[in-house]
Amino acid sequence: MVNVAINGFGRIGRLVLRAAAKNPNIKVVAVNDPFIATKYMEYMLKYDTVHG
Repeated sequence: MVNVAINGFGRIGRLVLRAAAKNPNIKVVAVNDPFIATKYMEYMLKYDTVHG
């Protein structure tokens, strides 16, 4: 099991989170983006118009 922290939740951060969610050997332990509220991160992940 590999623990991963994501720094930034832009386009690349969301792609990394989606890829990590599909891999049982990767555990995302933190997402760091001080400029985005948690609820908005959830919204962006759920309603991504490019990579949905």
